[in-house]
Amino acid sequence: MPVNRTSKTKTAIVKSAMELFALHGYKGTSVRKIASKVGIRESALYNHFKNKEAIFLTVCSDIFTTPFAQKNIQDDAKKGKKFLAGFVVQYKLVSFDTKKEKLFRIMMIELLQDPVLRKNFLDESHHRNIALLSEAFFVMMQSGLIRSSDPMFMANEFLAPLFYYRLQVTLFRIDSEPTTALSTLFEKHVDFFWESIAIH
Repeated sequence: MPVNRTSKTKTAIVKSAMELFALHGYKGTSVRKIASKVGIRESALYNHFKNKEAIFLTVCSDIFTTPFAQKNIQDDAKKGKKFLAGFVVQYKLVSFDTKKEKLFRIMMIELLQDPVLRKNFLDESHHRNIALLSEAFFVMMQSGLIRSSDPMFMANEFLAPLFYYRLQVTLFRIDSEPTTALSTLFEKHVDFFWESIAIH
């Protein structure tokens, strides 16, 4: 099968799975249902994914991993605050994406209940973002943009509020509360964090 066709099929599987997980939850979605929605045989789906868990983790990755994870950030990180602002913009866009809102809630439930999914999610999504940010902060230190510190700790300190803001967005929406004030927190976080680490 040609590479571009394989890639299109894989993308279609993830998109269909995302919709089905949002509608029926993890347990209510079968590989057969996903394959049927894509329009392929169930056996053909296994050419792209080992099992339903692998599909779910890919969907989780799509929700939690920023496009920065696909880049070589050595040069981008030298932009300092601009790099962090770009990271936060991508995180914010996903946080306010209403199409992924229900799926985010379902995903949180599944991760709390299933230790295997939880471990794999942490390995594939959370740790990947932490590794990316750690590398970026290390580059910034080497470039003389920020004070020397533990880049791993710095990455956790930077990412934790973003996750909390995202959770707040979800909680506010459940109760039909406005999220406008939350929107500005993402940018304010970058300003506040940069002021605390930058060499002036």
